[in-house]
Amino acid sequence: MSLMSVLTRDEAHARARLLDVHRYEIALDLTRGDETFDSRTVIHFTVRGKKKAADTFVELKPADLRSVTLDGEPLDPATLDGNRLPLKGLTPGEHELRVDAAMRYSRTGEGMHRFTDPTDGETYLYTQLFMDDVQRVFAAFDQPDLKAAFDLTVTAPEGWTVLANGITERQDDGTWRAATTPLISTYLVAVAAGPWHSVRTEHRGLPFGIHCRRSLAPHLDTDADEILDVTRALFDRYHEKFEEPYPFDSYDQAFVPEFNAGAMENPGLVTFRDEFVYRSAVTDTERQTRAMVIAHEMAHMWFGDLVTLKWWDDIWLNESFAEYMGYQTLTEASRFTDTWVDFGVARKAWGYDADQRPSTHPVAPENVDDTAAALLNFDGISYAKGASALRQLVAWLGEKDFLAGINAHFTRHRFGNATLADFIDNLAGATERDVHAWADAWLRTTGVDTLTPGITRAADGTYTLTVDHTGSRPHRIAVGLYDRDHGDDQGHLTLRDRVELDLPQTTPQPIGKRPALLLLNDGDLTYAKVRFDPDSFTAVTGHLCGLPDPLTRAVVWNALRDAVRDAELPPTAYLEAARTHLPRESDLAIVQGVLAFAGTQVADRFLAPEQRAAGLATLGSLCRDLIRRTEDGDNPGLRLTAVRHFIDVAAHPETIAAWLADGTVPGGPELDPELRWRVLGRLAVLGAVDAATIDAELERDPSASGREGAARCRAALPEPEAKRAAWEAMFTADDLSNYLFTATAQGFWQPEQAELLTEYVERYWADAVALAARRGPAIAEAAGRWAFPVYAVDPETLGLGERCLQDGEVIPALRRKLVDQLDDLARALRVREA
Repeated sequence: MSLMSVLTRDEAHARARLLDVHRYEIALDLTRGDETFDSRTVIHFTVRGKKKAADTFVELKPADLRSVTLDGEPLDPATLDGNRLPLKGLTPGEHELRVDAAMRYSRTGEGMHRFTDPTDGETYLYTQLFMDDVQRVFAAFDQPDLKAAFDLTVTAPEGWTVLANGITERQDDGTWRAATTPLISTYLVAVAAGPWHSVRTEHRGLPFGIHCRRSLAPHLDTDADEILDVTRALFDRYHEKFEEPYPFDSYDQAFVPEFNAGAMENPGLVTFRDEFVYRSAVTDTERQTRAMVIAHEMAHMWFGDLVTLKWWDDIWLNESFAEYMGYQTLTEASRFTDTWVDFGVARKAWGYDADQRPSTHPVAPENVDDTAAALLNFDGISYAKGASALRQLVAWLGEKDFLAGINAHFTRHRFGNATLADFIDNLAGATERDVHAWADAWLRTTGVDTLTPGITRAADGTYTLTVDHTGSRPHRIAVGLYDRDHGDDQGHLTLRDRVELDLPQTTPQPIGKRPALLLLNDGDLTYAKVRFDPDSFTAVTGHLCGLPDPLTRAVVWNALRDAVRDAELPPTAYLEAARTHLPRESDLAIVQGVLAFAGTQVADRFLAPEQRAAGLATLGSLCRDLIRRTEDGDNPGLRLTAVRHFIDVAAHPETIAAWLADGTVPGGPELDPELRWRVLGRLAVLGAVDAATIDAELERDPSASGREGAARCRAALPEPEAKRAAWEAMFTADDLSNYLFTATAQGFWQPEQAELLTEYVERYWADAVALAARRGPAIAEAAGRWAFPVYAVDPETLGLGERCLQDGEVIPALRRKLVDQLDDLARALRVREA
């Protein structure tokens, strides 16, 4: 049997011209053991044309292909070539294909994932069929533009509940039957089966439900009202925005274990990673993130599910739209009114970073030749940059014309497929602006524009602004003019005026008297790096926390972040700005974002080894200030954030070991499971615990999260035996699930253990290439993201990686991660040299 083949765009287009696929009948039997399940599929399809017979293929990846019949005639299962079963001599007209196979369960989050909860021994199954993994569950013409209706029946163990895209009912014979779906793409079919704990309600005549594994039931029940209230509010707000009603018969949200993504927009059955069922304390910003993911996936019900891309080059039509609409609609419909601050600090930085690497691509690329290439584009470009582009488009068009355009798009392509050209044409029909030119400038180009102010004094003593614009895109921005409040000893900056400006400029912009701070892109409406003139930089470093609007402060922090990454601002200066201004910062998303960058990038990578101790000390001192500031209990989220980061940067074990022994931080919070494992992980890095202590904690918390915490801690121990065991578990044994692999990798590499880890830096490349080839894209992505030696910031590591990339055996998912990691490593070297 040959290797599995990826579907090319040309093959998909040819098959779409040949076939109309009408209906799938799928019968799954989940009672056949721990390794495989039975999958029986009937596909009803039509071959177009009048006379000529044609050949095509259907995809599947079986453990055992038992039988195939086409129009009642048997086909030889031995003709299966990799993942393709040829269908030859198809005459024009209607056909029926029947496939009977055994399929393998997955432990990597691909296909039909099987998970047994260590807390109670209960087993749960769910599908993740995105891109081309439907072939792991049933035979299919697996491409997004061959939509069909799906009839599904499932045989499941007694006591289980089966969820699917439509309403499910248990039949008299014990099987479960799902309502027939409308026309949907193969990658959107979904099943989740197990002894789920469910909370059900109705809204606007439709059944709504939220579901999780039983061991998480108390935690889901605690947050059920919040989750359902947000869901209902978003549902209502989308119906105010969109003329097309919600297109499916129910809305279930299942929180599933070991999920690779944040969530998946399966019609009628959205699946989320079950870390969103919080079993430990979280901040309000984290609750906002959960609500935003709910908003993002619900937006997909229209953009992605009702109207679906024809081919994967238009993935931005799904993700950018859902990202923009999720943040905007959550802001309008819920108590989370500052969502764009979190977007600016967390998501936008993801886009900026991705867009400056060699692997960058246009928001709407033209060269997505196959599904393997398409999978690489689910990144900061397709999500954060694309959403930023849409936000800029709305600022340029106005929301009324924008919504008119997308409603026309929904109406014209409902239950069908559409392209970028279709979308732009529908927008253009709603406005007199040149949307096609905008799309060429924003969606077909790469890189981040940079905006730098120039301030000139006129003869009458007033000033004008010109903006040096490095890049080619048009921008509509706001320019904030801020003056010092000299009567305020806290150093507050007061907004004098906010001027709208179109770039490139045609004439200088009058700004009156010289402001203390001139801030380009105030309000964060465009996607560009901004710089400061010298006087404004002085105002920023002295009075950043005195800016009145958190979104303004987020723009400033991003500018400082970009300057560090571009080797224009010393990393120590960023730490000093954090030390000065975070103690008085009121927005939690900003505090979390700045501390995360300061810890994982500045201290761990950008500072030279001899500077790191001082950097950690600065961050530790900052966190102590935040902990002292929150002693009155008024801001538990800020206190929790400060405690977490204090643990992460602790250079000495005494304080956090005392917290663990006491079970609490003095004055709170008590150490819940997440904090206990966090402390134990840091103590493991510092060599202040042993394996027996980790085992005892696992007995205390035998949950799935506890198993991940223990794996992370064991891998972090500064002992040769622990490192050898962790390496073998990751790269040799091949029995770690996706989550346990990630946890082990997260513990393995530690800056404090550089000498102990030297041999593994060289071993990583060959071992990662072989692992990726054996275990596939999900583990390859994890190996490139989490198991990469990020703290080995030296030219030797860079050379090893560059030689590895010359190996033609590196699969695309790993190659993309290595390209990105090596570019980040080269950037860290430049920052250190500067």
